[in-house]
Amino acid sequence: MTRFTAQGRQHRTRTAPVRHPADRNLSRAGECSKAHPKARIAARIGAALLASSLLASCSSFGFFSVASVDTTTTASIPASPAPSPGPALAYGPATVSGAQDAPMQSFSDFTRDLWPEAAARGVSRRGFDAALAGVTPDARVIALTKRQSEFVKPVWDYLDSATSAQRLSRGREQTTTWRASFAAVEERFGVDRKVIAGVWGMETNFGSTMGSHYVIEALATLAHAQYRGPFFRNELLTALKILDEGHVSRENMIGSWAGAMGQTQFMPTSFVRYAVDFTGDGRRDIWTSVPDALASTGNYLKENGWVTGLPWGFEVKLPQNYNFRERNGDFTVFAASGVRRMDGKALPRTGDARLFLPAGARGPAFLVTKNFDVIKRYNNSDSYALGVALLGDMIHGGAGVTAPWPRDEKPLSRNEREDLQRYLARLGFSVGEPDGRIGTQTRAAITAYQEQHGLIPDGHPNAALLAHLARAP
Repeated sequence: MTRFTAQGRQHRTRTAPVRHPADRNLSRAGECSKAHPKARIAARIGAALLASSLLASCSSFGFFSVASVDTTTTASIPASPAPSPGPALAYGPATVSGAQDAPMQSFSDFTRDLWPEAAARGVSRRGFDAALAGVTPDARVIALTKRQSEFVKPVWDYLDSATSAQRLSRGREQTTTWRASFAAVEERFGVDRKVIAGVWGMETNFGSTMGSHYVIEALATLAHAQYRGPFFRNELLTALKILDEGHVSRENMIGSWAGAMGQTQFMPTSFVRYAVDFTGDGRRDIWTSVPDALASTGNYLKENGWVTGLPWGFEVKLPQNYNFRERNGDFTVFAASGVRRMDGKALPRTGDARLFLPAGARGPAFLVTKNFDVIKRYNNSDSYALGVALLGDMIHGGAGVTAPWPRDEKPLSRNEREDLQRYLARLGFSVGEPDGRIGTQTRAAITAYQEQHGLIPDGHPNAALLAHLARAP
């Protein structure tokens, strides 16, 4: 639960974390098997037949999001919520996925060597010592860098969670409480208040779950482990400067295990570039000031290309026998093809859009615009952007998704998704390194393959497509 003072400062009591099914995992993909994909699939089919008497389905494990999550993030790299780890893991170079190969120095040597860099950025000695007092490597953070899931939720389960009754209720309560701030932020930055509300709700359930880690300690753990090279060292030095400047107290500088901070989960470098002192008190406080947090999100989206007055998109109904090769164009082109908005409103007379099929041709269809891609600058995931957009709309009275999802579809496992990428690569399609994550590049390759072979070009990875690829010469 959360209550706010009239001055816009937030007083929090902790609630259970709201899990993000998109699970923007920071760990690298697991090692690729050296086995030929066809051999691996055959082996798994045999194993599946053997296990079928024991397991009716994989539904208890959660599913892969068919609108896959690209792990590149910009505003935030939020936590991958997980149960508390068991006994502390061994802490050393070999335990950290993504760490450099050089031997790990002691933590005291690490902080000693960090000081000259911090001083060069203007951090005071007193502030440096106070920020790092009592800080030690956190084994929980290291454990989370290693966390990988064979299955994650599909887009429909993800959106069910993103727009749950609890979250909608809290969202309506908080957007009513902060109506004046939303209006002022929208007027200043030109960003739709519904989208700002959606980001706030998706990131921290409207300020109630900002994370439980002291940001300096989490970032110091990752930087000391050389996780992702110099990335987290730079974020740590930036966070030390933020704390030294007095934007937040040490006790309130909480965030995710990866250092994403405050009510809308900015990484420290994003804070420096985009955070806003909307209340005029001399501090950019995205932790306890709701107006500052909302304005910072509005500023971020504006600076990343938000077009005022352009919708993010909307659900549409496609005519029978629609030509799925017609994927991009202005709204008039789609209207001439018989595409209609699901809510009965007319399509805009101007503006460009593209057809978005998060669950393939069997699922709901959307027309999305450049502003949908701007939302993805916050977190580069189609599922996330759709969750933000729908949550914001539904808080303000929107109906949500109308067409049914193909909930009977069995998702591909991580290994199967990797196999799919390897098949495409072997056939000459560009998919990058096979990692089991179906992002924009892989979907484009799928679409091209489907067009070549007379399949519905919806860019959707499923078992039928994998089987078709397995039969390809």
